[in-house]
Amino acid sequence: MNEYTYPILFGILVGTALRLFMLRTDYRQYPTYLHGKIIHLSLGFIAAALGTIAIPSIMEKEFTAVTFLTLAASQFREVRNMERNTLTEMDGYELVPRGNTYIEGIAVAFESRNYLVIFTSFLVTLCYLTFNIWAAIGAGVVCFIISNFLMSGSKLSDIVTVEHSQISFDGAGLYVDNIYIMNIGLPERQKEVMEYGMGFILTPKDFSVRSTIANLGQRQAILHDVSVTLGVFRDSGTPALVPLIKRDLNDGRIGVFILPQVKDPKRAKEIIEHVPVLENAIQMPTKK
Repeated sequence: MNEYTYPILFGILVGTALRLFMLRTDYRQYPTYLHGKIIHLSLGFIAAALGTIAIPSIMEKEFTAVTFLTLAASQFREVRNMERNTLTEMDGYELVPRGNTYIEGIAVAFESRNYLVIFTSFLVTLCYLTFNIWAAIGAGVVCFIISNFLMSGSKLSDIVTVEHSQISFDGAGLYVDNIYIMNIGLPERQKEVMEYGMGFILTPKDFSVRSTIANLGQRQAILHDVSVTLGVFRDSGTPALVPLIKRDLNDGRIGVFILPQVKDPKRAKEIIEHVPVLENAIQMPTKK
């Protein structure tokens, strides 16, 4: 063993541990357990190794070895493509799909987390070789805190107020509060909607938010998260029993109509409040 053995092993260990920390199977059931996680943990190990080996290479003036980082960047872009293609294929079999905007956000997140692993392993190894193991541990703790912050992101409760609202029919027209949702003419379908349906009104907290919640991808993310968590009262071939979101063109509010199998307004409100604000949906029309 030489002077680089322990710093390299420590950097790889911390980097792989960080990837494991950021890899969570949540209510969206992705990545799948177990095989999906094995793929991402393996990629995390590779990213950690690349970030760690860069420091000894620089110290030994083997600068050509650092060019492997550029190769890694191209490979991890393929991770984004892999996630996008996988989720797009899966989306076609969902009763309430995620939508392309949500899928793109997930794919970008998986790519970026590999770069966080590279940066963490790079920094930890640098601190180990420059100072000592305690400095490396401190750097690792800081990287974990930063990664946890970056994972959290914004949620809908940060930008809108969510209120439970009654659904009603005016003739064949279905309304959530005063927002028109769709036309349902069959009496038996109207009965099912009144029995299982719930409505919510999302009111933007400021003007800039209107464009964000008007985004069709952001709306689809709301419907998907609620339907995955609480189930959905529908099957293929029943277009009248489709959860929908429509907006009030006058004030920018949106009306959410859902058909959960578990009719729990309090729980549904919490789920909507915790839906992530998609990066691709964020717009700031009042910012210069």
